[in-house]
Amino acid sequence: MHFARWAGYNFRVDEDYGTFKDCFRAPVHRWFKYPAGYSFRLVQEKIREYSLGSGDLVLDPFVGSGTTLIEAMKARVPSVGVENHPFVAWVARVKTRWDIDPRAVKVLGDELLAGLGSREEDPDSLPELVKKCYSPENLGRLLAIRDAIEASDWPEAIKDFMSLALVDTLRAVSSAGTGWPYIAPSEYHRKTSEREAIPEFKRALYGMIADLEMVKSVYPDPARAQVLQQDARSMDEIESGSVRLAITSPPYLNNYDYADRTRLEMYFMGWASSWAEITEKVRERLIVAATTQVRRSDFDPARALSEEVRDASPEAYGYLSDAIARLREIRLQRAGKKSYDLMVAGYFNDMVKVLKEVRRCLKPGGHFLLVVGDSAPYGVHIPTDELIAKIGLGVGFREYGIEVLRKRGEKWKNNPQRHRVPLRESVITLRK
Repeated sequence: MHFARWAGYNFRVDEDYGTFKDCFRAPVHRWFKYPAGYSFRLVQEKIREYSLGSGDLVLDPFVGSGTTLIEAMKARVPSVGVENHPFVAWVARVKTRWDIDPRAVKVLGDELLAGLGSREEDPDSLPELVKKCYSPENLGRLLAIRDAIEASDWPEAIKDFMSLALVDTLRAVSSAGTGWPYIAPSEYHRKTSEREAIPEFKRALYGMIADLEMVKSVYPDPARAQVLQQDARSMDEIESGSVRLAITSPPYLNNYDYADRTRLEMYFMGWASSWAEITEKVRERLIVAATTQVRRSDFDPARALSEEVRDASPEAYGYLSDAIARLREIRLQRAGKKSYDLMVAGYFNDMVKVLKEVRRCLKPGGHFLLVVGDSAPYGVHIPTDELIAKIGLGVGFREYGIEVLRKRGEKWKNNPQRHRVPLRESVITLRK
């Protein structure tokens, strides 16, 4: 670690917490490779730092696929996670169900694999995106696995476990470019070879079984973890003053459409069948972090930033108002005319509500940690960490600290279309 100066503040640059890539290799965490998160090692460190125990409660208001809850379970600290993305909330529930007998899953998995045939792809049963990602043969095998699981009379928890193994297989066996966050089924991105679906599903399933055996052996008495499909702006089911530590990574202002990130999985598993369904079931429920969530007709562009932000922090409100006005002018000069101005306004309008809700849930002296990244849409810098910290003070938190984890955007530095604003990822710590 070392200390650095940035914009007049002291920041600790900490490389020890790792990145979300840590979760791609760690047992249970790796069951679904969802990059919209942070390292499990940060959760481990903070549970130790605050000496949390069985009498405490950890909250993650943007729990994603369950990183925080998994580590709290291992540390025997009760936890609750809130996630308004229905598919991702389901993933988190499956990853935190450790009461399943892995031997029973292995027996049923063997039976399923032994009885698998294939089926012809029904061209009317799946969206075009899915059909473009696989050969007809491989798609038939994937559908055979899905249908066999759905048709079984197994307990729901085991069916969900098997289904998550299938979900984890989908991108591994695709012939299209399916690296996160987007799916690219064009010829330009097509892979030179396609892995066979059934061996990859077997690998994923048996790997999950091995992980489950390990955690049940090493952590025989895990704490209770609850996943609520709920809005972080209004967490009605969580009692006021009940939480000792809240820790999360909210969406970044990177213009990533979090609803689109799981489109392949949701289409294949039948959670949605069109953009309209994705919008209705996911996009409209999430806090604003992408221009695809913005309808200009819903805003008065001159008053896009809420009075709630102004009341919490006139300083943050002034900075954001100036930035939004600049973005409103710049967009008219750009070919895409992206609504970055309203995206930024919507994000902070939502985040002030989240800050108030988490503060309500915290015990006096409790801490709220947020892993965030700043951004520079159209080259206009939005120092997200500083702004959230100032708004946090305005809604009643007593103090804050900011730790810089790493620089961001280095891989784009040779892109002539890219801005030259240095970016960072930070941890904000707010104390009630």
